[in-house]
Amino acid sequence: MTIYPSHYINGQWIAAQSAETFAVHDSSTEEVMATVPAGTADEARAAVQAAHAAFPAWAALSVETRAVFLEKVSAGLKARIDEMATTIAREVGMPVKLAKPVQVAGPVWNWANFAKVAREFEWEETVPGPYGQSLVVREPIGVVGCITPWNFPLNQITLKVAPALAAGCTVVLKPSEIAPVNAMILAEIIHEAGLPPGVFNLVNGAGPVVGEVLATDPLVDMVSFTGSTRAGKRVGELASQSVKRVALELGGKSASVILPDADLEAAVKGTISACMLNSGQTCSAHTRMLVPVGRYEEVKTLVHAALAKFTPGPSLQDTSKLGPLVSAAQRDRVLGFIGLGLKEGAELMAGGAARPSGEKGYFVSPTVLRVQPKDSLAHDEIFGPVLVVITYNDEDEAIRIANDTIYGLGGGVWSSDTAHAIAVARRIRTGQIDINGGPFNGNAPFGGYKQSGNGRENGRYGFEEFLEFKSLQLKAAS
Repeated sequence: MTIYPSHYINGQWIAAQSAETFAVHDSSTEEVMATVPAGTADEARAAVQAAHAAFPAWAALSVETRAVFLEKVSAGLKARIDEMATTIAREVGMPVKLAKPVQVAGPVWNWANFAKVAREFEWEETVPGPYGQSLVVREPIGVVGCITPWNFPLNQITLKVAPALAAGCTVVLKPSEIAPVNAMILAEIIHEAGLPPGVFNLVNGAGPVVGEVLATDPLVDMVSFTGSTRAGKRVGELASQSVKRVALELGGKSASVILPDADLEAAVKGTISACMLNSGQTCSAHTRMLVPVGRYEEVKTLVHAALAKFTPGPSLQDTSKLGPLVSAAQRDRVLGFIGLGLKEGAELMAGGAARPSGEKGYFVSPTVLRVQPKDSLAHDEIFGPVLVVITYNDEDEAIRIANDTIYGLGGGVWSSDTAHAIAVARRIRTGQIDINGGPFNGNAPFGGYKQSGNGRENGRYGFEEFLEFKSLQLKAAS
């Protein structure tokens, strides 16, 4: 077990004020793998003050200087990629063979990519007007509080911290107390990269303590949050009192719409893969599969074949295709949803249970249920390896079902006619849609409609979230 006794504030590892700690569990063995300190409100405020003091000098640096720092962090992550992948596999439960390319290689690329985005960005432009012209410049917003989740911990930290730093902002990070070890390793890497004191700060702690300081402190200019819709509403409510900018990436209940002319086998396999990634602990997971009612029996057969490949196993075992959930509480929550679905009359197509009693690890078998559009499982975010199947009679009904949710984060459309699939996708109110299994694009905007949040991450779109506009009004030449 590794004991982390400190927070990272103003360029130094500062011993925690409180003896209270959070235990971090290996999700496959249930053993305590590490402890981190439970930060206090005073420690969070000290980190904010350090970031506030460091902001003017960091913002005044050249874009090239900041970009070089980001590239050093990327190189530092790459040098520790195996250690980081193993850490996240143990914390979160994703099999290590997937954690390395998904959970770590993406952040390595993104730290370097945000350096590239900053270098190529148009920081100012001249805008003509009826009586003169304006010089419109982009400037960093200031101190950014980053509150990040446990499911893709390093990735979500990177998509906030890297663009904020590239833009010239300073940062206070509160990682998830459930999966914080990867953040501590990242802080070591950032320290070794030589960023000036106060530019990056990390305080572990609970949301109601450290997170609420970041949302309320008047020295914080922006708060960027990824997590549940319930917690996001609280962050937005608190931040509104000081009129901070708020970026929220929240829950989802994404629909994969399989049209009648789709390659059914490819569509079912692709949807199940998009649902089961990270054991379903993905906000944009395709957790509703909409299929033509006349093809349901075919789908049922294909589901069993596709699901057979997702064999649960310990996250560090090379043969594992589906790891455990992050915690006992998450496992029990998911099993509770499955029980609720069956109580409401869902048809259990496959799965529906935990690992046999007596075995260690927070496992839930991959599960598929057929539900009705108004059932709880057709609307509630489960956040586990659970796919619901909903049948529809025609295309208009499929689109209505897809849009019948408070969320709007991800989704998919499958059709042999790509143009038709795009036309259907345009009618679905969600932030991103995969056409026939199109791959994730780290330069395309990621974010949601409705109660899936506001703001965007990735590439230039995520970078611009951390910038303000300033207009310099100029007289016309005489």
